[in-house]
Amino acid sequence: MEDTYIQELIADRLGGNQFGKSTVIYKFEKIKRAKAKALQAHPDMELIDMGVGEPDWMAEPEVIEELVRQAKCPENRGYADNGIQEFKAAAVRYMEKVFNVSGLDPVNEVVHAIGSKPALALMPYAFINPRDITLMTVPGYPVLGSISKWLGGEVVNMPLLKENGFLPDLDALTEDQKKRAKLLYINYPNNPTGAVATRAFYEKVIAFAKTNNVVVISDEAYAALTYAEEKPLSFLSVPGAKEVGVSIHSISKAFNMTGWRLAFVAGNEQVVKAFATVKDNNDSGQFKAIQHAGVYCLDHPEITAKTVEKYSRRLSMLAAALKSLGFAAVKPQGTFYLYMPAPRGVQGGRKFESAEDFSQFMIREKLISTVPWDDAGPFVRFSVTFDAPTLEAEKKVVEEIKARLSEIKFEF
Repeated sequence: MEDTYIQELIADRLGGNQFGKSTVIYKFEKIKRAKAKALQAHPDMELIDMGVGEPDWMAEPEVIEELVRQAKCPENRGYADNGIQEFKAAAVRYMEKVFNVSGLDPVNEVVHAIGSKPALALMPYAFINPRDITLMTVPGYPVLGSISKWLGGEVVNMPLLKENGFLPDLDALTEDQKKRAKLLYINYPNNPTGAVATRAFYEKVIAFAKTNNVVVISDEAYAALTYAEEKPLSFLSVPGAKEVGVSIHSISKAFNMTGWRLAFVAGNEQVVKAFATVKDNNDSGQFKAIQHAGVYCLDHPEITAKTVEKYSRRLSMLAAALKSLGFAAVKPQGTFYLYMPAPRGVQGGRKFESAEDFSQFMIREKLISTVPWDDAGPFVRFSVTFDAPTLEAEKKVVEEIKARLSEIKFEF
């Protein structure tokens, strides 16, 4: 594409007059290219995609039926603005039933969003001024940090290390970082590590926020996908959380509705209202029929039980298969991701310089696609959202992974 005067007008945050000229190839583009090349080189071999980060099931039939029914109602045709009250009330009921969160005000302490990603992207507009700090866990979902930088803020990354249970070390922050911090982003159950937060950790976060005047943004997209016997834990389940922050919940993962784009922000009234003001200047709300379908989901959390059972079963099978091959694979406590250290290389052969190096090797040599993370040590993420409509099909996928990898002697 030929440069024009428009190239000189592009904002610095996007690279200014160098926009589009970078030769850096990002991780997911490298994966995409490697998959295409591997399929071309091995046309008779099936690609096993363990990198997909979205559910493999459709939404439940009754949810789709509710969407169709509501879409036919003339009262649902207009703009939703900051959401229908029915959805906000359902969110309150859901939080109480699933997470034992009581006392949420459905009028002032809940607002819908067009998915959790837009909610995270808009939140910095309510709080971040130039030189303010957003505290981010890494590896993780970067959007809140990216927008903070665009607004002139700074990002301090807090590594999630295995020795810390993949929880951030708040004590490692400097006094200047604590003083300038405005937002603290946490995400549990965690993508990509699969770790869940403890009540003690949330209590520490609350104390930290109060001491340092920080707003906590708890991204709980995977909150209902946990595999312990006890009820899932939300940040808002812990006393004092509502005084310092909010939780963001999505219907995408728990109800197999990724493309429907619906979430809610709940918690501190001032944070909710500040976010709602920013949101009101950025969108006109999600289609009311989709919100009504969301109401049905939130009032039927048992829908999630089938999904949790499936992911739990697949994660157990995959962890066992990989462990038998020497990988340090442990079934996670939440999410649909299995996160483990990448091998150092192949015995008597090549060495892997990074998790990305290993991931590319897996695609090229064995047509198994994973997602590498090198932010806090070389780790690789397997997702169990692969397409397998039956239990036998699930077993076949895992057995095929084991068969392909058993041909290689990895060095750990």
